[in-house]
Amino acid sequence: MTRDSAPDLLVLHAVRVTGYADTPVLARRYGLDGAETKKMLYDAEARGWVAYSTFADTGGWSLTEAGKAENERRLAAELAHVGGADEVRDVHRVFLGLNALLLRACTDWQLRPTADDRLAVNDHSDPTWDDGVLSELTSIGRALTPLVNRLGNVLTRFRGYDGRFGTALARARAGEGSWVDRTDVDSCHRVWFELHEDLIATLGIDRHAEP
Repeated sequence: MTRDSAPDLLVLHAVRVTGYADTPVLARRYGLDGAETKKMLYDAEARGWVAYSTFADTGGWSLTEAGKAENERRLAAELAHVGGADEVRDVHRVFLGLNALLLRACTDWQLRPTADDRLAVNDHSDPTWDDGVLSELTSIGRALTPLVNRLGNVLTRFRGYDGRFGTALARARAGEGSWVDRTDVDSCHRVWFELHEDLIATLGIDRHAEP
């Protein structure tokens, strides 16, 4: 069966997958009410699960180590309840193969080796090179959709990653190249990173211990 996650779990998990964000961004991540999200964040802060910090003129929430442990505990319980662990593990296995392709594509978007410098920065003056990267990302996006469908049939909070990836790719194809790899917009790379974090959190995997 497909399960909708509890709002307080979604708030804690939104902090996990976004990494660092303010309250409105966290509320929008799963379509939650802003005022209720703020209350749940304050409750999580009182329990030592999240912390608010500021940097320059920005502020945002991040998970503490206790919060990370609590998030993973609740995610594991949720996954056990729906009986979807085998399906999510299988999707994660397939995802890792695509992950290598995605990382290579993002590297190729940033670098274009020359005869003199294999680490030469891609100045995007070669449309053939860039079109090749975008074509690779298009293939990755096509492969992503069935994986997200499988995940969404287990837990509804997994839905939407493929749509966000497609939106970012469309903007990149329209000339907004930063939507391939920038981290401060909902780029292909950012969407991919969030899905990766979602998978390893749900399965309780150490990212650095992945094959």
